[in-house]
Amino acid sequence: MEAEDPYQYLSVIESVTQQSSLPGLITGFVVLLILLISSAFISGSEIAFFSLSPGNISEISGKKSGIASKALRLISMPERLLGTILVANNLVNISIVIISAWLSNRLFDFSDNPAAGFALEVVVITFILLLFGEILPKIYASRAAVKFALIMALPLVVMEKIFRPVSMILVKSLRLFRRWKNSDIISKGDLKEAINIASESIREDEKILRGIVKFSNIYATEIMKPRIDVTAIDIKTPFGEVMPAIIDSGYSRIPVYRGTFDNVEGMLYVKDLLPHFHKPNSFNWQSLIRPPYFIPETKKINDLLEEFQTKKIHMAIVVDEYGGTSGIVTLEDILEEIMGEIPDESDPEHYDFKKIDDYTYLFEGKTQLNEFFKLFDIDEETFEDARGDSDTLAGLILEMTGEIPKEGYTITWMNYKFTIESADKRRIKRLKVEVTAKRK
Repeated sequence: MEAEDPYQYLSVIESVTQQSSLPGLITGFVVLLILLISSAFISGSEIAFFSLSPGNISEISGKKSGIASKALRLISMPERLLGTILVANNLVNISIVIISAWLSNRLFDFSDNPAAGFALEVVVITFILLLFGEILPKIYASRAAVKFALIMALPLVVMEKIFRPVSMILVKSLRLFRRWKNSDIISKGDLKEAINIASESIREDEKILRGIVKFSNIYATEIMKPRIDVTAIDIKTPFGEVMPAIIDSGYSRIPVYRGTFDNVEGMLYVKDLLPHFHKPNSFNWQSLIRPPYFIPETKKINDLLEEFQTKKIHMAIVVDEYGGTSGIVTLEDILEEIMGEIPDESDPEHYDFKKIDDYTYLFEGKTQLNEFFKLFDIDEETFEDARGDSDTLAGLILEMTGEIPKEGYTITWMNYKFTIESADKRRIKRLKVEVTAKRK
């Protein structure tokens, strides 16, 4: 008999081993593909939800479906949503790395060249994970935020329930860190809460306390009188026309400009003018002009109040970044942010809004957001994500829509529905605001 070849058994064993590992490899690749797709959707959902504009949220609110309500629920709890996304994404990515390493070890033998194995497992796998699990889905999600958010609403709600214990630890840890960091400082949120708790016993002073809380976060541009509403006098105006103009205005301080309101030369005080009331038309009233005080739009009113006290002045000219005049701010404007409206017997009965019923108001587009917030007793944080750099209701709508909407256009934000009543190609003139939450 011929001697048996010992290598024959080795080849048979190797063949059996390869056949038995084939289903495992196929399963591994299928699981890897599923995890990669999951990573792509989870990563994209982060961009989709956190890049939703007020118009996008309004669009979702208009969809009467269970998916839309789930999406709105997720939007209302951003910290928990972010915690869920981070936990899920990290678990999926770790699983991808582990399975990829296992597959590479099964397919290739790097015992003789560990550097090549490292390059494959780290460089190649990382590249694939970043490209298909992060970059591409986030680019798509940023362009189709509403669609992506609605697709991921149900999966994220399920994941939020599954990973709630872990995500809540992350959220509470973050809050604990914030408290530790500001342990010696009373936050404005705590002060607001204290005011809310005590408001029943201090109802008369509640508005003043709320004004003090918000005082340091208000900029001059938010309370200024815009240039189109400012009464000013050209420096070349004859003396005979100056007095009637001042009397008609009813103001004690009038800005004086040369040519245009962008070139303010100074301030004319009525008390300086009174001793010369009977002077002829040739009187050089320009000699009475006092130097103007200019401030940027970004000047905070708590600093401005201190400067008013130091310099003993009552009015400042607000200029924009290009040096043009935006409007004026007076001491009275600043005090009204704390005390509320200070009526004067000489002030005309003029309002920027008209009450239609208990839930509906008609506003001028130029109405300051601060006035709008005070009228409805709205916390500024309600519109924080929507207002951008706007200071007026018209500016708020422009921030929400990104364009000048036509008459009849409607947009909803939280519990407020805005309808454009009058507009042209350049600006929003008038709009209707409805409080939807209070209606029965």
